[in-house]
Amino acid sequence: MLSGWFSWFIVVWTVILLGLMSIGGYFMFRKFLKRLPKEDGMSILDWEAHYIDETRHLWGEEQKALLEELVSPVPELFRDVARSKIAGKIGELALQEKAPFITQDLIIKGYIVATPKRDHKFLMKTLDKKKIDYAAHHALLK
Repeated sequence: MLSGWFSWFIVVWTVILLGLMSIGGYFMFRKFLKRLPKEDGMSILDWEAHYIDETRHLWGEEQKALLEELVSPVPELFRDVARSKIAGKIGELALQEKAPFITQDLIIKGYIVATPKRDHKFLMKTLDKKKIDYAAHHALLK
């Protein structure tokens, strides 16, 4: 028979492992769903990559630096995913508007559309610090 403390150790360890595997499975399943093709034959991630590739030449160094600053609070492990999602949305908006280059306005609009509301406070704080006017996008921030 196992001693009391070892039995508790096994139970706690089992709960921890099941919890971690559940969390990992949840994120893997979300990624799987994003990879599934839609009616048009392309997945969400395929469209994201398409928009990035189509607008890569429209990005200037200043715009890349602003995007990098906006994704800086994201943990480094997830930063590439966040950067890709936001850049894809900015690219989509640029193609829709037939923009000759990526502007601060497009970056702000794309960031607002691509991120959850809880991230908008950081955007506003960063734009205030850089003295960038975002009044035109106030309706999107609500």
